[in-house]
Amino acid sequence: MSDNLGTDLRRKIIFVLVVGVFVIFMFQLFQMQIVKYDSYNDKSAENSIKEIVQTPLRGAFYDRNLNLLVNNKPSFTLLITPQFYNRKLNKYIETMLNTEPGFVDKILKNNRTFSPYIPIRVQRDISFPVVAWIEENSEKLPGVSYTIELERSYVDSVQGSHLFGYVKEVSRKQMEQDQYYQMGDFIGNTGIEKTYEKYLRGIKGKKFILVDSKRKEIGRFQEGAKDINSIKGEDLVLSIDADAQRVAEKGFEGKSGALVAIEPETGEILAFVSSPQFDLNNFTTVTSKDIWTDLNTNPEKPLFNRATLSVNPPGSTFKILAAIAALEEGIIDENTTLYCGGGFNFGRFFKCHGGNHGSINVVHAIEHSCNSFFYQLILRIGLDKWSEYGRRFGFGHKTGIDILEEKPGILPSSEYYDKRYGKNGWTKGFVVSLGIGQGELSVTPLQLANYTALIANNGKGFTPHLVKGYLDANKKLVPFKFNPIDTKVSQKTMDIVKHGMFLVVNGAGTATSVRLPGIEVAGKTGTAQNPHGNDHAWFIGFAPFDKPKIAVAVFVENAGFGATWAAPIAKAVIQEYLKNKITPKIKSDSAEVKVVQAGF
Repeated sequence: MSDNLGTDLRRKIIFVLVVGVFVIFMFQLFQMQIVKYDSYNDKSAENSIKEIVQTPLRGAFYDRNLNLLVNNKPSFTLLITPQFYNRKLNKYIETMLNTEPGFVDKILKNNRTFSPYIPIRVQRDISFPVVAWIEENSEKLPGVSYTIELERSYVDSVQGSHLFGYVKEVSRKQMEQDQYYQMGDFIGNTGIEKTYEKYLRGIKGKKFILVDSKRKEIGRFQEGAKDINSIKGEDLVLSIDADAQRVAEKGFEGKSGALVAIEPETGEILAFVSSPQFDLNNFTTVTSKDIWTDLNTNPEKPLFNRATLSVNPPGSTFKILAAIAALEEGIIDENTTLYCGGGFNFGRFFKCHGGNHGSINVVHAIEHSCNSFFYQLILRIGLDKWSEYGRRFGFGHKTGIDILEEKPGILPSSEYYDKRYGKNGWTKGFVVSLGIGQGELSVTPLQLANYTALIANNGKGFTPHLVKGYLDANKKLVPFKFNPIDTKVSQKTMDIVKHGMFLVVNGAGTATSVRLPGIEVAGKTGTAQNPHGNDHAWFIGFAPFDKPKIAVAVFVENAGFGATWAAPIAKAVIQEYLKNKITPKIKSDSAEVKVVQAGF
């Protein structure tokens, strides 16, 4: 009897286990078929869904007054789908595209994908006649098609090649470094396009297409319910004034050099030119080898950004720095005079610009650009103290401008000379020429513009920058923040040196040609000695004198005297920018008397 009881118990246990397993199975089946149907259905469909990435619109550029500078325009791109393509068509396509034999095969080989059903981009920006030819002969051109893509477009009035920069098709290395990119994408390569790439590129979207086992498209997945729209890149508002930029570019026609104009109070760059320039339209698609070769072998180096990369002695424009250092350190005051007998003897004779000035104070030494005064002054200041003030005004290091192509220049110090020549390998004779901005001192046009802006704004300012901010969804400016600069120079010192600059233009100085009716301009000319040819010309200046709204530095290669070549360009830009921004000042006799009574 006990055996029967044991058997019944085992049967009951087995029954319960079987029922339990069945219940669990049914529950899981219910979960799969009802509760998680969408999830499993999607997974089962993965093998038959093609994900197409939607590239967003790239952000546009506006000037400070919201004038459009850079945007996007539609263009046609020729595609070939390998599965349906007949290579016998190569010669016809290469003829229509005006490319060399073997071009199509090379493109198809270099861009091979895992599926022959995926179209390969063969050439961007094809002409309308090529599009018409494809349409007319579609039945004879299996696998050949075209699509509409967007490329950069530029206004005709402003060139801005080094300012805007250009985009370039992304490299394999860049794709490996940032998963955002895929083959055929464009990325900012220079200028603002590069620095602000992450703002400009936007956020990609996705479109899901149903495909068969051969990856051939057969319709949209779930009627597009799973699609993700792309988000346009941010539109940037530049600090550039389009009219001032246009005038600056025109001033450099046929010349090599650079100009940078800055709003002293904010550090905003109003005009930024490197000349010669190049045509940005050559970079809206894949740039041909011929164009690259021409640009890279051109002896005038149009790709070289002279505004931030060209380093040269600043010449007499740097005399103001020596004056600031000497005044701040109490080495001289506004009444101190030094003697100029037409030059200065220090191991050899250093000639003075403009002949014999006699006893002269700092204001008139700036006005007349007296070399003798500043030869003596830098020896009194000392190399390292002079170098310290140079660093305060942005020399010897990068300014931090919001484009990445920038050189720091050279600001000599004892440490610099010790490293270069050894501790006993140099003498004070090396220092003398630094007082007039020559020797191993080298600066960029941007650095000199920043220096001029700081002088104009009494030793204070902000990191120079090209972009104010971006526009939000309501088209309101979201400003970027930039670091403040404080040179910690006294107002009295700034007043003295600024008055010397005022007399350079409005007194008996070297830049009287820069005078503008109703606008008081202050400035300083300079000549950069060039051992390889004609000297280079400099001019720095700001206006209006009493409340500066623009500071500018102009550099013209192999042009000689600054007042002859550089100053007129600065004058034109200042005049254009201040047009309709200020009330012209009427000069009175009493105003002129005040200048004399100030003790200068």
